[in-house]
Amino acid sequence: MEKKGFWRLIEKSREFDQAEWLTEELAQKGLEEVLDFEILFQELMNASYQSHLWGAAFVLMGGCSDDAFDYFRGWLIGQGEEIYNKVMKDPEFLAEYINEDNLDDEGFPQNEELLTVGVDAYTLIKTGDIEWDDDIHNELLEALDNKGLQSVTDIEFDWEEDDLENLFPVLWDRFGEEPLG
Repeated sequence: MEKKGFWRLIEKSREFDQAEWLTEELAQKGLEEVLDFEILFQELMNASYQSHLWGAAFVLMGGCSDDAFDYFRGWLIGQGEEIYNKVMKDPEFLAEYINEDNLDDEGFPQNEELLTVGVDAYTLIKTGDIEWDDDIHNELLEALDNKGLQSVTDIEFDWEEDDLENLFPVLWDRFGEEPLG
């Protein structure tokens, strides 16, 4: 799967329950497509694992844990290539972009379910359902490792909470006193 194919799937999935549709679509395409999708997804997750973006997410939500930042980045990828690239270039674009139509049911820019599409599709192919299976998960991780997937684990923050108003004035004007959720 090429990046263009990945983004076409993301775009199409926005018309449905995104994670569910992607899981079913990928399972129909086969194991190699699932692995390719997961590699591209993880590369985008890795590229977005940035201190500056985390600071923007912190302003939006009035705080942002490790898990919340993962879910935020899943949401960002789920918004499609154009929005992903705009936010990566300038996180303040979120002040203009975010509205109630593109937030989750609790009013947050988060999509936790998107993070498990690859393992769910892989498991569906292997077992016929998406029930968690440690052996299948480990098999997927080994297959991704064999394909050269790199992981990013460290981040060095270049901001303190007190800096966020000055770092993100546009986001702060919209969300600083009244964060989402």
